[in-house]
Amino acid sequence: MDVAFFHNPFLVPLGAFAMVVLIVAIVHLAKTREKELQAHQELRLREMEHERKMKELEIEKAKIELQKAQAGKSG
Repeated sequence: MDVAFFHNPFLVPLGAFAMVVLIVAIVHLAKTREKELQAHQELRLREMEHERKMKELEIEKAKIELQKAQAGKSG
């Protein structure tokens, strides 16, 4: 490289600008990733709550069917 390249008056401001752009990009990507992980966690919690409710409904249905069967035998 030519020594004049290092004495270019635009080199320092250009480098500083590039560094700021890089830092902003990294911060933006980190925030985006954090939001994505939070959305996945929220979705998983909703899925687990749904599974719990479905199991409760299955148990309630089985109880009702058992009561009907017992009422049919005694009636």
